[in-house]
Amino acid sequence: MYCLTEIEAAGSTFGNYFRVTTFGESHGGGVGCIVDGCPPRIPLSEADLQVDLDRRRPGQSRITTPRKETDTCRLYSGVSEGVTTGTPIHVFVPNTDQRGHDYKEMSIAYRPSHADATYDMKYGVRAVQGGGRSSARETIGRVASGAIAKKILKHFSGTEVLAYVSQVHQVVLPDGSVYHDTVTLDQIESNIVRCPHPEYAEKMIAAIDAVRTRGDSIGGVVTCIVRNAPRGLGSPVFDKLEAELAKAVMSLPATKGFEFGSGFAGTFLTGSEHNDEFFTDEHGTIRTRTNRSGGIQVVIFSVTLSLSICLPSNSYLESSVGYGYVLDKGVCNF
Repeated sequence: MYCLTEIEAAGSTFGNYFRVTTFGESHGGGVGCIVDGCPPRIPLSEADLQVDLDRRRPGQSRITTPRKETDTCRLYSGVSEGVTTGTPIHVFVPNTDQRGHDYKEMSIAYRPSHADATYDMKYGVRAVQGGGRSSARETIGRVASGAIAKKILKHFSGTEVLAYVSQVHQVVLPDGSVYHDTVTLDQIESNIVRCPHPEYAEKMIAAIDAVRTRGDSIGGVVTCIVRNAPRGLGSPVFDKLEAELAKAVMSLPATKGFEFGSGFAGTFLTGSEHNDEFFTDEHGTIRTRTNRSGGIQVVIFSVTLSLSICLPSNSYLESSVGYGYVLDKGVCNF
């Protein structure tokens, strides 16, 4: 047996030189982040962050969570007269659609495949209102700090970061259907599922609608690309960039898979097939003809990185199938 008061409740900070700490609960007063390590004199405003927060905002379409939030951010420190000061940046987003009563059943029941049971077992505290810190609303702090990080990368190296939906359930974008060197944010934002391929976007939306009307859910895959990344980032052993990125994305709620480049599909190829051959392009730059390594060979080599994460279906359904009721610290499933 262990004493609950001896448990270290850390784990809300990520990064070394650029450090991000997120805070807040799903149905508390608000959520946000503290960013430390941002260089001074970087142009930054609330409007810069709001662009990405609006893209994340719930209730945008029929295929997203119905919760209504404006997700309006406020900068309380670290910025003066439109530029960063080099001191910690405090971003706060109030919760305006707090609906703790929607989770009354959680006071007696653990939701399957959610953090309710483990939260209680670890801390001895029930995160009854929407899962508390384990809620997807925690990602607001990541989005806000990511918007700041993108500005820094763009400012110093012209780096661009994009992401799009490449799979919904059994609807999978064929390899090569999206050209990573030229795909644009406008193409990604052209539909509610954020897939830059119009034909497959319609198929994905149809797949979501088909299960949504049954009160069920399905999962999918998000592919992220980083263009014009500085070469040489990362370290050879424990601090490989792949490992750092894996920790960042695998800590996102509901994420269960991560791969770089060809990922698991690379196991079906021979060494000669999976080899990224070097060549010198017309500008005298050493490149690779293929990008099966995802742009990383110990450290960043290619100017375009490619990674994917999978998010299985949400286990919290409109039906009560699989619910576990807590009865005097025992669990009765039905």
